[in-house]
Amino acid sequence: MQKDVDAIHAFLDTWDDTPEQNKQGFIRLKDLLLGRIGVDVAYHSRPGLTYSLRASHSQQKRSLFVMIDVIEDQPRWLSICFFSDMIDDPEEKGAFVPGGLLGEDALCFDLETCSEEGIQYVEARIDEAYRTAAGG
Repeated sequence: MQKDVDAIHAFLDTWDDTPEQNKQGFIRLKDLLLGRIGVDVAYHSRPGLTYSLRASHSQQKRSLFVMIDVIEDQPRWLSICFFSDMIDDPEEKGAFVPGGLLGEDALCFDLETCSEEGIQYVEARIDEAYRTAAGG
């Protein structure tokens, strides 16, 4: 876990701030996950493509409950994906992706700009997925 945290910080050091606030949004979501009891966060880097955080709960059977991808683009943007049966999407802001997360159906939320409203909506989905994962 510590090596992943060190790798995340090294990645963040190479990411310049942009008006879209995507780096700040990523940091906020990372900190939310790292502050949860029973959560392990793994970092997967695919330079030139994506940089991913994969959060799992010690009580769950699946290998993760949320994946946060930084998509390499100009500017970088975020895609946050959940197994579709772990969360609700009351405002239908997510995209349903059949087989989109480790071969299972997913709901993904793309944030090209990390507005306060967009981040809060995703944070609520993370909280929901965390509670679902903690239940087994």
